Amino acid sequence: MQQLTMYQVDAFTSELFSGNPAAVLVLDDWLPVEVMQAIASENNLAETAFVKRNSNGWDLRWFTPVHEVNFCGHATLATSHVLANELGIKGELTFEMKVGALRVNRNNSAYQLDFPSFPPEPMNEIPPLLNDITGSDHVSGFRNFENIFVVLRNEQAIREFIPDLPKIAQLDPFGLVITAKGDEHDFVSRYFVPHAGIPEDPVTGSIHATLVPYWAEKLGKTRLSAFQRSKRGGHLLCELAGDRVLITG
Repeated sequence: MQQLTMYQVDAFTSELFSGNPAAVLVLDDWLPVEVMQAIASENNLAETAFVKRNSNGWDLRWFTPVHEVNFCGHATLATSHVLANELGIKGELTFEMKVGALRVNRNNSAYQLDFPSFPPEPMNEIPPLLNDITGSDHVSGFRNFENIFVVLRNEQAIREFIPDLPKIAQLDPFGLVITAKGDEHDFVSRYFVPHAGIPEDPVTGSIHATLVPYWAEKLGKTRLSAFQRSKRGGHLLCELAGDRVLITG
């Protein structure tokens, strides 16, 4: 049987046992999809990342315990840390993904992820199922290509939200993001994707590619401090730079 080295990294945190854990495997070539999926299912983490070299940088794929996904921030951060710290790769890292190129630069002990921006798409009205899920706390809603976003009244509502996971699973293929203006940070959020085997994701880089342009417009600023209010929690320093979103963790 082929022997592979697998790393586990807590992303978007400087403290042990916090942030979002991701597994990373550096490959010479892709394994069969069913094998990569089996490894991810065995890990039972939100994401397992598989990365290999290409002629211009790196190809990167992510798997939840249930299926492959198109976009993941925290596992990209974890992969960057493995390549820089464990393999000694220097300089900017460029990853090719289904949603386009993603660049990562290291700054001392932090990493800046350069994502494409996915501005919020309007929802004319919140579907009845979302009314059942969020109750009377919702203020407005919007979406992007993979998630539905619901704005709640305040950070307390985010903290006290009790997810009805069977109902949230009915939003498939969409995940659910709840967000509000923060008390200590510019904005806060939580993220639920039960149909993908992720009841609540601890810290999620990819959703900020939409949250940042939304809150940048609402708050009239392009540099934002964000916190994901999961049990483990995670802090993200964000910047809207034209059609790109920069996230440091």
